[in-house]
Amino acid sequence: MKYDFDEPVIRRGTDCYKWDIDSPSDDIIPLWVADMDFRVAPKITSALQARVAHGVFGYTKVPQSFYDAITNWYSRRYGCEVQSGSILYTSGVVPAVSAIIKALAGEDGCGVLMQTPAYNCFFSSIKNNKCHVVENKLVKNGDSYDIDFDDFEAKASLPETKIFLLCSPHNPVGRIWTRDELRRMADICRRNGVTVVADEIHSGIIMPGHEFFPFAGIGDEYQDACVITSSCSKSFNLAGLQISYIIARNSKLRRTVDRAINVNEVCDVNPFGVIALQVAFNECEDWLEEMCAYVKANHDYLSAFLSANMPGVSTSRLEATYLAWLDCRRLGLSSERLGELLMREARVRVSSGDIYGAPEGFIRLNLACPRAQLAEGLKRIAECLKKVK
Repeated sequence: MKYDFDEPVIRRGTDCYKWDIDSPSDDIIPLWVADMDFRVAPKITSALQARVAHGVFGYTKVPQSFYDAITNWYSRRYGCEVQSGSILYTSGVVPAVSAIIKALAGEDGCGVLMQTPAYNCFFSSIKNNKCHVVENKLVKNGDSYDIDFDDFEAKASLPETKIFLLCSPHNPVGRIWTRDELRRMADICRRNGVTVVADEIHSGIIMPGHEFFPFAGIGDEYQDACVITSSCSKSFNLAGLQISYIIARNSKLRRTVDRAINVNEVCDVNPFGVIALQVAFNECEDWLEEMCAYVKANHDYLSAFLSANMPGVSTSRLEATYLAWLDCRRLGLSSERLGELLMREARVRVSSGDIYGAPEGFIRLNLACPRAQLAEGLKRIAECLKKVK
């Protein structure tokens, strides 16, 4: 490999949310929140250092090259044409989702269809905009998850349902929705007057042998009633630089969303984020491919470790993201209780499945870390769970 993902990077003591939420004396291994313990691609670091050397950090103008980096990324990586005029910039995907819901739901709110288990911030984005969740539960099928389309159509046809909040690829279950699945969901939404809001923030983190299908590329007929939001932040470990983008081909819809972004005051972006996105998308695809291969090897390690040491725990097949979804139901513990036990006894912080609207007995693990760190965390978890009766 050209890049060393085994290199330990000391993040504790740097005001890092992932590591410094716990006291250094606690010796906690954090396998929870979705950021990586890998150094970013060297070309990104070099570009940011050059910008720092300039020494002035005022308000930034987003240049045409920013939009070109996004359109070229979609064309080169996905074979999908996106026009720069359909792109809006904003500070993050969660603020974007909240602004879009505000724009589409209006003052009185509405029902927002989503597939659970789902990224936990979806729930707060919906609630904070006076809306309510309309739940379409994903169906566990062996080591993967499927869509209950009968239920999806029934929920989409409810008069209250105005928005479908799609997570693609899906966090936390790690699924890539096929082109046919996306088109089927889009057809149902179109028949029922439901606007699709697609969160594609994990779209760069695709495991070897799999292919991601962006909503912008599934057919022109679906683009008038959809808004897509994404970022370089998950794929290239740049979340702290506060940069994301929105794609809306329909000009009226785009103006409505743009107005909500300004009303929500998330229309200003970080100059370092603007630079980092361009370098990431234009020059760092090789780093991304190696990182994905490393995460896939970490997941393989996890699967083998579970089989050998934790027969009561299994992991879903990982097609995308760097997040492992573990089924621990045979242990007979609630998700919250399991998370508390691992924190206290194993000194490993995980994400409890209950925050994603999952059934009891699930946890999420972050695999974007050096293998030695993952191995030590899993060893601690196994030793802890041996004591569970």
